[in-house]
Amino acid sequence: MPVCRARSLALVGIDALPVEVEVDVSPGLPGFSIVGLPDAAVQEARERVRVAISNSGYKFPTRKVIVNLAPANLRKEGPAFDLPIALAVLAASGVLPAGSLADAGVVGELSLDGDLRGVRGALSMAEGARSNGLSRLILPEVNAQEAASIGDIAVYGVRSLKETVDFLAGKISLSQSRLSENESSDGVADAPDFSDVAGQGYAKRALEVAAAGGHNVIMSGPPGSGKTMLARRLPGILPPLNPEESIEVTKVFSAAGENGGSLIKVRPFRAPHHTISTSGLAGGGSNPRPGEVSLAHHGVLFLDEFPEFSRQTLEVLRQPLEDGYVTIARVAGTLSYPARVTLVCSMNPCPCGYAGDKRRACRCSAGQIERYQSRISGPLLDRIDIFVDVPRLTRQELRGDDVAESSGQIRKRVVAAREMQTERQGVPNSALSGRALREICALRGDAESLFSQAIDRMGLSGRAHDRVLRVARTIADLANEEEIAIEHLAEALNYRRSRFVDR
Repeated sequence: MPVCRARSLALVGIDALPVEVEVDVSPGLPGFSIVGLPDAAVQEARERVRVAISNSGYKFPTRKVIVNLAPANLRKEGPAFDLPIALAVLAASGVLPAGSLADAGVVGELSLDGDLRGVRGALSMAEGARSNGLSRLILPEVNAQEAASIGDIAVYGVRSLKETVDFLAGKISLSQSRLSENESSDGVADAPDFSDVAGQGYAKRALEVAAAGGHNVIMSGPPGSGKTMLARRLPGILPPLNPEESIEVTKVFSAAGENGGSLIKVRPFRAPHHTISTSGLAGGGSNPRPGEVSLAHHGVLFLDEFPEFSRQTLEVLRQPLEDGYVTIARVAGTLSYPARVTLVCSMNPCPCGYAGDKRRACRCSAGQIERYQSRISGPLLDRIDIFVDVPRLTRQELRGDDVAESSGQIRKRVVAAREMQTERQGVPNSALSGRALREICALRGDAESLFSQAIDRMGLSGRAHDRVLRVARTIADLANEEEIAIEHLAEALNYRRSRFVDR
């Protein structure tokens, strides 16, 4: 009997690589072997596939069955190969026409009764199947909507092994899964509103600038001043995801197994606890998964109580904040996860939290304050664009009747500024570098003179120099100005100063 083949895909990082499932059924002592560098989960497919085939009403071959997952040098992980292995075995047994699997990519985890469970990375697998010339993708029904988001490939969601066999044999027809046309909410209506925050006009303005240009922010102030409250309202003023960004974000969440089965349209907001591990923040592990910094791709990574994070853990942020991706090296290979995030951090100025507070005395010594702030390294601070002091609210601000500006009003200005950046350079101002940075952020006249003086007086590094220019460009965009004026540069320079973080 000839070797039967099924086409499948292996998730590597957030990309899907083609895998060919070859099955040979030959005379000999009954046995079931899987080769081709499978991990433990793939090896366990022998029992799942055997029982699922029997419980679906088919006979498992009482011969020697060998399954090869090619290419053999690519490590195969997870249960997504259950369905293609089962289909190839049934094709080798004559239950299925061998040609029925020729143009189809197949993924899915089998339960013992033959039903299908969802898999990670459905969107990536649809993209991989399309790029490898497959015309169809067959996968569990719960993943069909997500996979259909990619377009240009026929996606069929199935509920069981028997339904899949009947469909491939032509006994039943299935409707092709399509992306829902329902315009779901972008999450803004459900987000907390800036109008709920009393006072703090300076901090609100800083977060508006950060949202408009995708800049990193540190907020410092005493307990109860509203730092966390402000940060959690940032998603309400962020611009919506464009289609390309939406697909990128969905691929990351799907690879991590956190997607709900549809295209993500809301910019992510991740707020991990300060006890998070290095691999939890950056990604990795024995079976590498995206970390929090990648799950916040095209969104916000909020680190509350910033100095309480392990210094070693925080240092892994240096590369993604600069390059926009995380590289994880393992013996089996190197993976890259996207990580273009807006980092928002909040911190107290000292261990007791009241250094610089005019109404409550600080109990910390100068040495304690210095040790507390030194938990954050200079190179990491150099990657922050905006430093904001968030003082204690006054009695008038707490009890006043002034109505603050709503998130909707702020968002209109942010969206207009982002659209201006997209038309001009195609990326947010925070991603400007090299010649584009020099050309788009060129200074003239008084602005150039002020900046020259500020570089010496503030001791700006080369990286800080570029970050000031990017922030100034964003401030000019919010004002709908073509050139960076001296007032735009002065505001950007002011964001480099803080009572608590010495720049």
